[in-house]
Amino acid sequence: MDREATASGADDSADPLAVGETGSVSADGLDPDTAAKARAARESLRGRERVLIAFSGGVDSSVVAALAHDALGDDAVACTARSETLPAAELDDARRVAAEIGIRHDTVTFSELDDPDFVANDGDRCYHCRTMRLGRMYDRAHELGIETVCDGTNADDPGEGHRPGLRAVDELDVRSPLLDAGIGKPEVRAIAGAYGLSVADKPSMACLSSRIPTGLEVTEERLTRVEKAERLLREWGFEGFRVRDHDGLARVEIAPDELERALDPAFAEAVHEHLADLGFEYVTLDMAGYRTGSVSPGGEATADDEEPTDDDGVNLGRQYPR
Repeated sequence: MDREATASGADDSADPLAVGETGSVSADGLDPDTAAKARAARESLRGRERVLIAFSGGVDSSVVAALAHDALGDDAVACTARSETLPAAELDDARRVAAEIGIRHDTVTFSELDDPDFVANDGDRCYHCRTMRLGRMYDRAHELGIETVCDGTNADDPGEGHRPGLRAVDELDVRSPLLDAGIGKPEVRAIAGAYGLSVADKPSMACLSSRIPTGLEVTEERLTRVEKAERLLREWGFEGFRVRDHDGLARVEIAPDELERALDPAFAEAVHEHLADLGFEYVTLDMAGYRTGSVSPGGEATADDEEPTDDDGVNLGRQYPR
């Protein structure tokens, strides 16, 4: 969208954050309060000359990127950090979503495994990771002559259990437009829908190191076999899952609405065979199902943002490749 047209309000009909004259819910379902918050976030971004967004391709950072591009046009840059903890599929998604938005997309490369504090995997692992990741973002921003780095922290994040990474955001003076505007996760998804982003309903995706229990060292070997195991589940059609690496024991978590499929003996046989080939000594299915934070300090788990869907068409005779 043209930056000057947006600023002057000359083309409200093309503005995804516009509401009807009566203040009613817009055709795309964005209610007036959410739209007002989104416009406030966009205006705050417009007040910056240029911005770089720490961009994972998830719904939060994608909404910030869309708002920034809407406000600043080519003066907004989305940047993704490439490392051993980012699945290749997520990098591909980030590139695709940046193209959807129309924003310039850069990448920086670093290794969390260079930091012994990160490798030790204590309760502050996310703090060490975020500090390095955002540090590389600032390096790239300075190379481009950009002073402001933004992230996708939303208004619900500070209250969601153990989140040491937020301390790094605060210490490095990273701007969080969604948080500042009071935009929570459901509103983020609604705004993503208003912009027509394909990630509007995408489940949250934590980095691969979150699959390794606190206190167990993060190694390239463990990260690699977790990524390959989860890629396999994705190829088999599962949507909500994690593979936790308990020092060679794979604990497979499947979303409750998909758990019945995972109880298929054919699945059990296939997943055991394939994960054993990846280097896991034992393969187990967690009967509690998928939940976030199940290997974090204190076992803090946050509620899944996705509404469960009924699946009456469970195919217990599905064939799994061997």
